[in-house]
Amino acid sequence: MDLNAGKVLSGSDIAEYHRSGAHSPLRIFDHAEAAALRGSIEAMERERGPIFTENRPRPGDPIQGSYRFKSHLLFKWLADVVRHPRILDRVEELIGPDILCWTTHWFIKEANSPQYVSWHQDNNYWGVETDDLVSVWLAVSPSTIESGCLRILPGSHKAAAMEHVDTWAKDNMLTRGQAIAEVDESKAVNLELDAGEAALFDYRLAHASNANVSNDRRIGIGLRYVPPSARQVLADWDSASLVRGVDRCGNFELEPEPTRDFDPAAVAFHQKADAEQRKVYYQGAKAG
Repeated sequence: MDLNAGKVLSGSDIAEYHRSGAHSPLRIFDHAEAAALRGSIEAMERERGPIFTENRPRPGDPIQGSYRFKSHLLFKWLADVVRHPRILDRVEELIGPDILCWTTHWFIKEANSPQYVSWHQDNNYWGVETDDLVSVWLAVSPSTIESGCLRILPGSHKAAAMEHVDTWAKDNMLTRGQAIAEVDESKAVNLELDAGEAALFDYRLAHASNANVSNDRRIGIGLRYVPPSARQVLADWDSASLVRGVDRCGNFELEPEPTRDFDPAAVAFHQKADAEQRKVYYQGAKAG
């Protein structure tokens, strides 16, 4: 498989992205590469599971808590993924040659798990002011209708911000269980992805995913990219990784690139960055 063929988006791909708010699927990694990524995350879960949550889960439990966010600062192999040219070449077509990775988010649903993601728009609570935040949703395992794939409302990125409510629902994977108050499910589109494929979508796009009723884990990660002109407007400080080009704006403190898994300098930076980002996520939250 020649993954360098058609490595940039076509004019019609870009038009589709701007019209619908998404473009999918894109083959980023072949099956062997995707399997290696899955092996890396599952090895980390086995070896370091007890560090991932405060209640000390058993080794092998999935990444949770602080380690779900900005984990490109913790894992060298993920720092390489967010800088991979097969991803950045596509992102550059949408936001230009200077690219920051603002954050990364793991979304791991265990087999036959009730966990889901409610309908929401990321711009509703991230505080990043830009028209050009691109989410790259990378499937590390197959993401199907059965396993709870990404669902979108095409064109919703062009509408006015939708009303959200905080549900604090137990099985909702979002920080506050935030959910759009009213959604016309008849307009929803499922974006199924094979392992190693990705979907690109605008962070203003309404999206969700259902529970995983399959017998395999659904492992996905969101990589969030912005141009340096983007600004954090809900906090006085924020950070991002410069992954291509130059930063002439200085709106984000640039993050260190880890030289190995759990590089001490990057881990220390992660602790501050994650704490500050969580303040933004919960800003304006109402108790359930």
